[in-house]
Amino acid sequence: EADRRIIGERIDNIRKELEHVRQTRRLHRKARRRVPYPSVALVGYTNAGKSTLFNALTGASVAAEDTLFATLDPTIRAVSLPGGSKAVVSDTVGFISELPTTLIAAFRATLEEVLEADLILHVRDIADEASLSQRTDVNAVLLELGIDAEGEPERVLEVWNKADLLDEAGLRRARNEARRAGAILVSAVTGFGLDALRAEVERRLNLRRE
Repeated sequence: EADRRIIGERIDNIRKELEHVRQTRRLHRKARRRVPYPSVALVGYTNAGKSTLFNALTGASVAAEDTLFATLDPTIRAVSLPGGSKAVVSDTVGFISELPTTLIAAFRATLEEVLEADLILHVRDIADEASLSQRTDVNAVLLELGIDAEGEPERVLEVWNKADLLDEAGLRRARNEARRAGAILVSAVTGFGLDALRAEVERRLNLRRE
């Protein structure tokens, strides 16, 4: 009974801390709205290479670890786009298969950056054999958050990462499939495809602005 009471108190304290984080992030977003920069959020299955891509796009040095939930606090940086415009990019927590509803509630402070974003980049590890099922898992979590990736293709852009891990035949196949799917094939490690990604991000943000 004493243990149960202690655990209950810890849960209450964590909930209060989360609410404080939520309020702080709300103030941050309110401040960012005064700056005329559109926002871009990176989402994806855990270890899809989101943080590595975030670093490559923004020149930041966010920890990119092969660890579950390595990115809990969303990091936000500015990125310069080819036409001279700028956007703010946020890196978020990696998703997993069958993410429990209670865990989604706990991460909501982190994931609120996704809800507010003008454009969502769904980063996929295209070299992983489970990439397609991981896509389904991520889209399911997004839907639970209120974002229909299938119904809002103009707001959600798939970025097929880790092209450097594909052999020549696999790379050729991935290029053709990405073209058909309207996705961008990249390697955050080598820089392959990043110019095309920046150009597509700018094009989509301009469309939303119009």
